[in-house]
Amino acid sequence: LFRSLKVSVNTAGVVKRERRVQRPPRKMATTKEEDVQMMLVCKTHLGTRNVDYRMKRYVFRRTVDGIHIIHLGKTWEKLMVAARMIVAIENPNDIIVASQRPYGSRAVLKFSQYTGANPLAGRWTPGTLTNQITQKYLEPRLLIVTDPRTDNQALKEASYASIPVIALCDTDSPLENVDVAIPANNKGKESIALLYWLLAREVQYLRGTLPRSQAWDVMVDSFFWRDPEELMAQEEMDQGYGDNWAAQQQQQQSWEGAAAGGGDNWADMTTAAGGAGDASWDAPAGGADDWSAPAAGQAQGGGW
Repeated sequence: LFRSLKVSVNTAGVVKRERRVQRPPRKMATTKEEDVQMMLVCKTHLGTRNVDYRMKRYVFRRTVDGIHIIHLGKTWEKLMVAARMIVAIENPNDIIVASQRPYGSRAVLKFSQYTGANPLAGRWTPGTLTNQITQKYLEPRLLIVTDPRTDNQALKEASYASIPVIALCDTDSPLENVDVAIPANNKGKESIALLYWLLAREVQYLRGTLPRSQAWDVMVDSFFWRDPEELMAQEEMDQGYGDNWAAQQQQQQSWEGAAAGGGDNWADMTTAAGGAGDASWDAPAGGADDWSAPAAGQAQGGGW
């Protein structure tokens, strides 16, 4: 009762009590449980057979096959911490998102598109953060990497320049020079795409560009890495499927027309041969020699 009442004193000293209007809580579009279910679908919880001693705190249990299972609750909490670090930087262009792993290249580009970060997908040029003579020299305030093992050069240069690092770490990933480790499966394309999608969505929630009561209309599929050869094959199939079907129908019609119009061709050929069609194939033609009889010269000469 006392919590719902607000006491105010007027100038005459009379105490008035006003009932405070309590607003209903705003309903969030997504919850932690739904995000964890999406992580389970994308196999974010599957680690490796090996485990680093610094990653043991994030391991939930170990399966019969020896694969370590990552605690997805801690993964979600680390994602929220990383999003707050990203939002704390005023200029989004001062954030570098790097991925030398091919499965993370498309996710890095999409994440940078929605957050304004600077993507560096593909090979990391040595000296990007340390060599001031190079044309691609950068001075970021935050570095995000997909795998600490494959992006080792970027981590080393960030440690030289005192740049904080956020990394997606598997159970066997080294944690040297990593400030915020997000425990997750960083080897599957679905897992990497989902982690960057969740991070981009939370950044937009914290910046206020997207209200929490509204779901993000961007699909997770757009963050998935796709093989260029598969894309080319699919485009060729989509473009040439209608033409091939029309050509096959036209060819089938031509065959059917030829079969309907030229059914008596064999009889016409036999009659046009001058009556030779009545002759037997077994009977030799007139004037033909008997192959079994010896030649006349051999008979007179008595042999070779």
